[in-house]
Amino acid sequence: MHFEPSLILALGLLGLISGFLAGLLGIGGGMIMVPFVTAILSSQGVDPQLSIKMAIATSMATIVFTSVSSLRAHHKRGAIRWDLVKSLAPGIVLGAGIASIGVFAVLKGSTLALVFALFVGFSATQMFLDKKPAPSRSVPGPMGLLGTGSVIGFLSGLVGAGGGFVSVPFMTWCNVPIHAAVATSAALGFPIALANALGFVVSGSGVAQLPPYSLGYIWFPALVVIASCSILTAPLGAAAAHKLPVKRLKRVFASVLYLLATYMLYRAVVSW
Repeated sequence: MHFEPSLILALGLLGLISGFLAGLLGIGGGMIMVPFVTAILSSQGVDPQLSIKMAIATSMATIVFTSVSSLRAHHKRGAIRWDLVKSLAPGIVLGAGIASIGVFAVLKGSTLALVFALFVGFSATQMFLDKKPAPSRSVPGPMGLLGTGSVIGFLSGLVGAGGGFVSVPFMTWCNVPIHAAVATSAALGFPIALANALGFVVSGSGVAQLPPYSLGYIWFPALVVIASCSILTAPLGAAAAHKLPVKRLKRVFASVLYLLATYMLYRAVVSW
């Protein structure tokens, strides 16, 4: 595996873009990172099945750093609902452990690519529809939040995303204001990413054919470059979230997601 300047530049640009989107939309950046890291690893000669798994794991590991930068920016504005973070976090850790240590290791990379494509396509459609919640709907009780957190952590572990595509619609569905939902989702990205990343290190230990400088399923060089760049732009995205027409931006971003979902569907088919 060769680390030419062009490879480092591509990873750095990916980090800058994903970091900004993490702060702007509370999505963790994984929906952007996974397809591109998959393509980069495949171009470096990594087995297609393994490259998909490593892209998901590496994306999740970078979110550990992106989420800290993003949540600090949102916290300074007083936008995070810490009561929801504390209630959802236990379920998130539980769901993440089941996904990253158990299910992830068993599933083929092509199956994970298919799950990713379907999940991203669904998320993009939700962005376009932008349905409004019923005025009387409110946040569920402790058991409801535990269950919701488990689903968020589990899905995040399978697709390498920070959970924003589940947590933001869930919170707005419960009549949490959109800016508070985005900010809270950014804060939830930390326990989601940390629990899943640790799980990927455990489940990837001893796997054959891992490229050099791998930590379990996590590709360390990509983690360092992407994380270093993403923490620079996450606060800028968080600041922009309070100024820009987020609804309009989401629809533009949804169009990009459809293209990325199509690419990952292609990867699933060719590597089956």
